[in-house]
Amino acid sequence: MADKLRVGVLGLTHDHVWSNLRDLAGCEDGMLVAAADPNPALREHIRSLGCEQVFDDYSDMLDAVKLDAVYVFSDNLRGAELTEMAAARGLHVMVEKPMAATYADAARMRGAAAAGVQLMVNWPIMWWPAVQYALNLIAEGRIGQVWQVNYRAAHIGPRELGCSPFFCEWLYDPRRNGAGALMDYCCYGAALTCALLGLPSRVTALTGRLWKPDLLAEDNAVIVMQHARAISTSTASWTQVGDMTSYEPMIYGSEGTIHIREHGRELWLADREHRNGIRLDIPEPPIGMRNSAEYFLGHIRSGKPITGLCSAEVGLMAQEVLEAGILSAAEGRTVSLPLPLPLLA
Repeated sequence: MADKLRVGVLGLTHDHVWSNLRDLAGCEDGMLVAAADPNPALREHIRSLGCEQVFDDYSDMLDAVKLDAVYVFSDNLRGAELTEMAAARGLHVMVEKPMAATYADAARMRGAAAAGVQLMVNWPIMWWPAVQYALNLIAEGRIGQVWQVNYRAAHIGPRELGCSPFFCEWLYDPRRNGAGALMDYCCYGAALTCALLGLPSRVTALTGRLWKPDLLAEDNAVIVMQHARAISTSTASWTQVGDMTSYEPMIYGSEGTIHIREHGRELWLADREHRNGIRLDIPEPPIGMRNSAEYFLGHIRSGKPITGLCSAEVGLMAQEVLEAGILSAAEGRTVSLPLPLPLLA
């Protein structure tokens, strides 16, 4: 077997980092060799997990350690800068969802990924076997032409849910996050919609601080996306009690409906023969598709471009939808896409 790919991690304040590093540790194709974060407590924690080369400065790590790729798990605002720093050194980059804090920063990241550099946006739902199976069924034409994607991501709130203080500090900061619940959770439905239908032509959004007036950002948001022959929604909440109705993608086609239930544990299909739906057996993902590490490192090995939900192209479209949603909610109007180029300046 070829030598393991050497991976560094830039930023440790996004709580998703720890599960992704566990997947990396179990992947035969790569290994974590270095980490960088300005927070002493986070540096100490990753040392306790066996990472010996730990830095307080991102540039110092990139200059001092031989790497093949990096994970970016900083706040959304810092992600663009870190991606540019790594890509300029020829390193492949996996950044946690959403792609950035702003559409302009996402475009910077896409531009930084020159030929030979893989840029992946990690969407945790991609590693649900039910989501992978649903996407395969749709690609095979099982439900015909998709005309609506609905996805609701919701919980009681990051702090109430038990997210770390490092994570909450920037999630609640509209500048470092890009918004509030809209950026954190509407991103999923935006990305899934764009992966299946492409960039919408019109976006309308509503946001509000419904139950947490002390926050600087919205605690609830709804984005409506319009295509020529489709209307889809992405809903986010930081005030929902319980998990019912959350994390359940619903995809409607001309010949059937797919509903993923129970946090990805069930997939139901309705068609003209089964109006009330039937529960399908969900196949296990093949090797290379079981988690972010296998997928990312596998594409680095093969050189094949990352396509579909985790591609930079879909990530950029989703970021454009989110930006349009922020504009729509702020100005009380429907926003047409694509966004004007001056917004990228």
